[in-house]
Amino acid sequence: MNLELQTLTWAQAASVSTDALIVLVSQKSPKNTGVLATMLAQAEKTGDFSPAAGQCLMWWKPPGLQAQRLVFAGVGEGRAQDVRQAVTAAVTALKKTKTAKITICLQDELASHLAIAAQAVADASYIYTATKPSAKASLVTKLTLGVPDSSKSSGAFAVAKAQLAGVALAREWGNRPANHATPSDLANAAKALAKHPRISCQVLGLKEVTRLGMGSFASVAQASAEPLKFIVLEYKGAAASQAPVVLIGKGITFDTGGISLKPGPGMDEMKFDMCGAASVLGTFEALAQAKPQLNVVGLIPACENMPGGKALKPGDVVTSMSGQTIEILNTDAEGRLILCDALTYAKRFKPSAVIDIATLTGACVIALGHLRTGLYATDEDLARKLSEAGDHSLDLNWRMPLDDEYAEGLKSNFADVANVADRAAGSVTAAKFLHRFAKDFPWAHMDIAGTAWKSGAAKGATGRPVPSLLAYLLAEADHAKPAKSAKTSKPAKTQRA
Repeated sequence: MNLELQTLTWAQAASVSTDALIVLVSQKSPKNTGVLATMLAQAEKTGDFSPAAGQCLMWWKPPGLQAQRLVFAGVGEGRAQDVRQAVTAAVTALKKTKTAKITICLQDELASHLAIAAQAVADASYIYTATKPSAKASLVTKLTLGVPDSSKSSGAFAVAKAQLAGVALAREWGNRPANHATPSDLANAAKALAKHPRISCQVLGLKEVTRLGMGSFASVAQASAEPLKFIVLEYKGAAASQAPVVLIGKGITFDTGGISLKPGPGMDEMKFDMCGAASVLGTFEALAQAKPQLNVVGLIPACENMPGGKALKPGDVVTSMSGQTIEILNTDAEGRLILCDALTYAKRFKPSAVIDIATLTGACVIALGHLRTGLYATDEDLARKLSEAGDHSLDLNWRMPLDDEYAEGLKSNFADVANVADRAAGSVTAAKFLHRFAKDFPWAHMDIAGTAWKSGAAKGATGRPVPSLLAYLLAEADHAKPAKSAKTSKPAKTQRA
């Protein structure tokens, strides 16, 4: 989807030639004049429209306008969630029409929500096509975001452009079937990202992983015909002396559960068990677009978890890269086994913070449902920043506990730690397992099992938590940015992605 920013008042919007003009109307919108203002006043007077969030009214070939279709969409008080609801409702109403080019008109009080509006269009119009040749591409091919003064919104537009690209890549890889998204395929996707300036990629195989002592990671992959890959991405946007943020994405490209085999119904959704890895790929695509002055490392341990004659067995003991031994009580708790070695590997970068992202536990879905990502953190400042980033981007998370007492159930008679405890607080005990390997740096764990994909009729990856990761990283870059010594030039009236 091509994205464009344009200076556009209500008066100017009347002369815009587009398949659909969506005009966002808030309860506190300033008074306007012209044909759009007249149409709105008449619609409100007759009770056909109100600015309540999600309310829509559509015209075909409205008189006095160049647009083929006009949609008034109410945004209530103008909050970010109201904008998302309004744009989603408007695009949904347009789905049955031949609408390829959409223009959204936002007044000044809504201009800060460009990324929210653009993402809502992308989400509502998304169509998966990679392995479905009969499917038509996305409904929307061009989106123009119109604001009264585009020069004031260039920063918000840059974020919108970067976020859309990142979420699109994460969603694409999350949705691909396991035979089209193998560890080798993920490695190739990471190498493709290295074509961008500032990004480099290194891919390690079994030989290198074994030499590093990653016995926990290697043990998960040992029954699969697909070779494991350990992917190292680096985005260098600042001086080498700046400590990087390290993102670690769980990359189980298909999870059968191993010897602790999962039930058959719904197992197809285990292709989504690499959505943590997909979110790291997507975040790096967003970084390539946004170009923040920050250093970021992405680590993706990628493999399949399969049953077979060489499979890891309940009762086995493996040795992690940290030297800690792990008793395997359930082979379906494999995500933590690959992440723990990645956490140990992250130490070599002397990071300012480490964030792992994983579809780790069904227990997190029970605890938080599908609205908020489970957030665990050992550092209060990191937890606050990630929470604020989630609120800002509407990619919500919720802080969960890390009390030491939760680790009691992980004690083992035969190893330093067991890989599972009992069923109680399963998401918390999984986080406590990872905590053992993350004590040398500020660390956060994001359990995205409930937010990375949807089931049922809307089955598919969401691209989360790319928006909140990008918002966090951009805030970190702004915090680290030196004071400006010179004035920047004004951007052009129209910007295109």
